[in-house]
Amino acid sequence: MSSQNYRTEKDPLGKIPLPEKAYYGSQTQRALDNFQISGRRFPRSFIKAQGIIKAAAAKTNMELGLLPDAVGQAIITASEEVIEGKWDEHFVIDVYQAGAGTSQNMNANEVIANRASEIAGGATDTGRIHPNDHVNMSQSTNDTFPSALNIAAVENIVHGLLPALFELQQSLEKKSEEFKDVLKSGRTHLHDAIPIRLGQEFYGYAGTIKECYEQINRTTDALYELGLGGKAIGTLGNLDPNYPPKIIKEISSRTNLPFREPENMFSFMQNRNAPIRVMMAMKELAVHLIKITSDLRLLSSGPRTGLEEITLPSVQPGSTIMPGKVNPAILEMTHMVCCQIIGAEASVTTAGTASQLEINVMMPVIAHTFLDSIEILTNAVATLVEKCIAGIQANEDTCNHWMEASLALVTGLSPILGYDKASQIGMQADEEKKTLKQVLEEKGMLSKKIEKALDPKGFI
Repeated sequence: MSSQNYRTEKDPLGKIPLPEKAYYGSQTQRALDNFQISGRRFPRSFIKAQGIIKAAAAKTNMELGLLPDAVGQAIITASEEVIEGKWDEHFVIDVYQAGAGTSQNMNANEVIANRASEIAGGATDTGRIHPNDHVNMSQSTNDTFPSALNIAAVENIVHGLLPALFELQQSLEKKSEEFKDVLKSGRTHLHDAIPIRLGQEFYGYAGTIKECYEQINRTTDALYELGLGGKAIGTLGNLDPNYPPKIIKEISSRTNLPFREPENMFSFMQNRNAPIRVMMAMKELAVHLIKITSDLRLLSSGPRTGLEEITLPSVQPGSTIMPGKVNPAILEMTHMVCCQIIGAEASVTTAGTASQLEINVMMPVIAHTFLDSIEILTNAVATLVEKCIAGIQANEDTCNHWMEASLALVTGLSPILGYDKASQIGMQADEEKKTLKQVLEEKGMLSKKIEKALDPKGFI
């Protein structure tokens, strides 16, 4: 190693070399050396949330007379640069790291401390700005890490996932109105059922998404609790009792979101209730999205050998061997994302069982999995609306063809002929590959009353 390219720092475990231009310090470097696991880093939203907490903590500690103004102002400036993403390349620790997220917290502390020292001219009246004594003042990994997760998750849900779901609901409702006059065969068990309007099918999809929106919105409320001031295990210890409300007020001001203190600080410190709850709601959304996208794939199947009741927008060629083939690519992508979400929920839930005694040590994997799930689900839903739902067209002639051929129309004959006789006519039509009207006409039973009973509009 060249002294020109590396510097040496000393910590309780001894000396350790670091890249000369790295803003992180010895604890980050040790974690970097120990955990070369996945190459995955915490997302921008989490690093931003860490910066928000560090800036808010510095301001609060200054107001309480705990932190010199020169040190506090330098920390705030450095933290705001972290919020803006200026030093993301210096947040280098693998998601799979030591439990609870201490390494990630120290990564933020060290980057901000070294940058703040640089801003302050290399030294202050108290000497070097210290990552623990100054940047981490009044804090612990155990209260800041889950609070950073909640801040990042709320911002991503409120500004990303919920608006995307609202757009999906609106797009489906628009299609419901557009297709309200299109009659078609219903299907249960994937077999013929009584008629339905295509618009009614889409109205059902819209209602399902609306319910998912409301459920995610309700469960997100728990994420507004920030356990800042909980320190290591939920006790205030030597902390100024004014610290928790003041720092949360500052974070609310910076984010324009109504964060609040937990009703029960010890519960907040012990468990990751909110992410588990929201993740379950997201899994429910994934289940319903799979149903909707699978339906749309069936309804658009063909175009010559399937149902072909709707046509999807063509977005890309579908085969390297079959010229002209176009697949339901956006629906397939959405289905894949939803499979990932269902698996992610299992990961978050399993990690939630690691809440032993005073803290959950699996917070890093919960945070990464949860935030990644919000991001990919948001992007998938937005893409689904823009590149698929908005461009769906109804094939009314095909819908009418399948409806006229449906044996389920025989249901209309039950009040007139009785269930058993109507069943015999339906079975005969199926065996002879004829329509119901053809069989009835051959039997001399096709009257105006019968024709009216077979009219699809009478079932709607």
